[in-house]
Amino acid sequence: MDAPTIIEKPKVDIDKDILHELEAQIHEQGQVVVHCIQTADFPTLIRIWPTTYLYDHHSEHKSELVHAENISYFPHWKAVDMGENYFTLIFSGLPKSCIVFDLIEHCDNQNGAFKVMNIPRNNSDVYYVQI
Repeated sequence: MDAPTIIEKPKVDIDKDILHELEAQIHEQGQVVVHCIQTADFPTLIRIWPTTYLYDHHSEHKSELVHAENISYFPHWKAVDMGENYFTLIFSGLPKSCIVFDLIEHCDNQNGAFKVMNIPRNNSDVYYVQI
């Protein structure tokens, strides 16, 4: 399994109204948005566990998953097609002192868990990652 990568300037089509609403919520509530791109070699099933967190590298803080778009929560599955599939995870805010964090999903099959390590913090708290 290849290591996940952080995408600097992805090509993602997100409805402009949804994006505007999410950006407003981020600024109001201090939330962190992680847009994920998952590539499947064949049609498959995906889901996210509510035990998915952002971990600040320099404190004990962990941000909780508060909402997910275009992916099912455990125990349900979402069928996805071969190729690139997109979903968005919204987390509670990170501490202002945070400069690097990890996204880690804890599940009963840790081999299939989503993990993106060493994500550098940015000013917008909106991130694009390849899972």
